[in-house]
Amino acid sequence: MLSVARLTASGCGCGFSPISPGTIASAAALVPGVLLLHFSPALLPAVAFIAILAGLWSIRTARIEGDPGWVVIDEIAGQMLALCGLVHPSWRGVLAAFLIFRLLDVAKPGPIGWADRQSGATGIMADDVIAGAITAGIVWAIGSRWPSFVV
Repeated sequence: MLSVARLTASGCGCGFSPISPGTIASAAALVPGVLLLHFSPALLPAVAFIAILAGLWSIRTARIEGDPGWVVIDEIAGQMLALCGLVHPSWRGVLAAFLIFRLLDVAKPGPIGWADRQSGATGIMADDVIAGAITAGIVWAIGSRWPSFVV
């Protein structure tokens, strides 16, 4: 039987996808993220923060060791955070936030790689949170310089 903590850690089952569970979870996070951007953008950072807390709680409660591929709450939290860089959501902006986040999450440059090497729930969550924050900054900068790109 799947506990609430493991269900949360798996992103409501997204982590059990046989193909690219992290990418599936990131894509799934776009649905509520885009809805929040359209209807209540001020709530998106709060929802991202709640996802971070839910990730820390679920990983600790389920006593998850290492960083198993089925744990994708970190990707969901990071993707939600990445969307926070969009002032005016558009399909190009959302696609850019998704692709940049996934690129940073896979490549793990600089502080993202350092965070990935940390242990415990904080280590599992930190790399994606940092990747999401960096993505938000990049998307915001692109939108500030070239507003027509993300509108």
